[in-house]
Amino acid sequence: MAKTDHKMLPRREFLKAAGLTGAAASVAAVTLSGTSASAAQPDVGNRAGYQETEHVKTYYELARF
Repeated sequence: MAKTDHKMLPRREFLKAAGLTGAAASVAAVTLSGTSASAAQPDVGNRAGYQETEHVKTYYELARF
């Protein structure tokens, strides 16, 4: 059998290279997209937060020990 002389990257070097390539692609995609992202604004309506509705009351009744 012929002995092939391939230069192979060790596993850790391969994973480093793959991670760097992925990070570079992400940065390039964000940079080249040209759109800016903004944070979502919280809804500050008339909600009081927790509301005890009928299905919540039913759950409380069924969950009693």
